[in-house]
Amino acid sequence: MELAYVVSASPTRFEAVASGRDLESTIRQIAALGFDGVELAIRDPALIDTERIAALTADLGIRTPAIGTGQAYLEEGLSLASPEAGVRDRAVTRLLAQVDVACRLGALLIVGLIHGPVPPRTDRARALEWLLGGLGRVAPAARGRGVRIVIEPINRYESNWLNTVDEVLDVVHRLGEDNVGVLPDTFHMNIEEVDLAAAVRRAGPRLWHVHVADSNRRAPGRGHLPFADVVSALTGIGYEGTVSAEIVPHPSVLDAARQTITVMRALVPRA
Repeated sequence: MELAYVVSASPTRFEAVASGRDLESTIRQIAALGFDGVELAIRDPALIDTERIAALTADLGIRTPAIGTGQAYLEEGLSLASPEAGVRDRAVTRLLAQVDVACRLGALLIVGLIHGPVPPRTDRARALEWLLGGLGRVAPAARGRGVRIVIEPINRYESNWLNTVDEVLDVVHRLGEDNVGVLPDTFHMNIEEVDLAAAVRRAGPRLWHVHVADSNRRAPGRGHLPFADVVSALTGIGYEGTVSAEIVPHPSVLDAARQTITVMRALVPRA
């Protein structure tokens, strides 16, 4: 397992990521603390210099394990489950652009908030049809570029469906694409799962990426979650991917990152 830290590639109102106002400096600071990688939250690939990021991370000897896409929903309302066909099409187009970035950086592509909520006055079956239709366009294109997709369960206060690992696994199995898996996040799991370690074990071979944040969405050790149990469960299923911290940068990015690396490196030592 490797450790990474989530950084926004541009300014955002989503609080649980490090600021993108000085992306290069933040990436350098994260690398200097001993993280193996930096996960990037990217709203619109047209607004970033992918080649510059690729060169910087290569120079620093770190990876970009995953690309987050949720800001496209938060900032622009793009959603795979929108009742408007035009919005759904724009969400697919944005994800296809994200596939290009993921391919260049050797990253997974995350589908979290951009799956969208079940719209008002719409039944779940209809929303699922729209979601599967959009993912059914993105997943084959991603597979052709060698990119895997992970769907993230989001807690009930941020999404009105796909809240648990089991719900996401059901979507994955219905979709039937071999390059789509699940991304559990300990912050969301603490709200929705009865047993965090058991949920990890149920995800099994479809678990390809992990987000960590403590019970209050701050750095590990600043709340009450049993990270040792989670890491033990990951080890038990043979997980060899990345554990990525998506946390509120409190009281600062560097303080939160230092706290994260201190707690998590003791549990996930360097290979």
